[in-house]
Amino acid sequence: MSAHTLLAEPGCHIRQDCAFPAPGIDSFNFRPIFSVAGFDVTKPMLLAVICTFLVVGFFAAAFAKPKLVPGKLQLVGEIGYGFVARSIAREVIGKKGDKYVPFLTSIFFFVWIMNIMSIIPLAQFPATSRFAYPVALAALVFITYMFLTFKTHGFRGGVKNLVWIEGLPKPLVPLIVLLEFIQNVITRPFTLAVRLWANMFSGHILIVLFSVASWYLLTPTFLTAVAGGSFLLAAFMTAFELLIQFLQAYIFTLLASIYISGAIEEGH
Repeated sequence: MSAHTLLAEPGCHIRQDCAFPAPGIDSFNFRPIFSVAGFDVTKPMLLAVICTFLVVGFFAAAFAKPKLVPGKLQLVGEIGYGFVARSIAREVIGKKGDKYVPFLTSIFFFVWIMNIMSIIPLAQFPATSRFAYPVALAALVFITYMFLTFKTHGFRGGVKNLVWIEGLPKPLVPLIVLLEFIQNVITRPFTLAVRLWANMFSGHILIVLFSVASWYLLTPTFLTAVAGGSFLLAAFMTAFELLIQFLQAYIFTLLASIYISGAIEEGH
């Protein structure tokens, strides 16, 4: 039984012979909601699909009939698109980054909306706290990085771009080539996925922890004050998560643009 389920049990308090329902892995595992052609759909899967339709639907509606004097929806879309274009793509990649703005905008808003699901009523779960989703997004960025590297430089030049540094003393060449290979081919996609996942995982589990504790300690004793403090911490963490959710989407997109920049520019 998950911490969310125990939290809904009215009799689960510290003085009711009920052990503290500490949140754990069960807070991230969900039973299937329904099945489609024998394929079970869980809450994180459904949230990921909803977020996809939200992002695609919003930008499709915003720019379906673009006008010189934009309406409200188009204006919001232009602000979001312009933010990614100016603050990420052109800052990191330069003028060459304009052609990658649609890709980076899609990543930014998809990650951001999935993160925001953590504080949306009924949803209350960030899909990015399930490791598979950051892995899939990191794989997409990594495939793009590799494709652009070899498309721009060819096979030999692409390998050189990934592992070679000019001007090294010959005894250091094998070591540096190995380290560059590990960094650019293995570490980059791993850290890109883990950074997003770890932040959303830890933020969600802290909110669940303080929420459960505030209910568990709510008894007609002095512990009511402690429960109130726990509730305030849960509220503070929820507000703090708003900032973290945006920052993680920004950092993920920023790193994606850095990888693209490295792929299309000359090597070391």
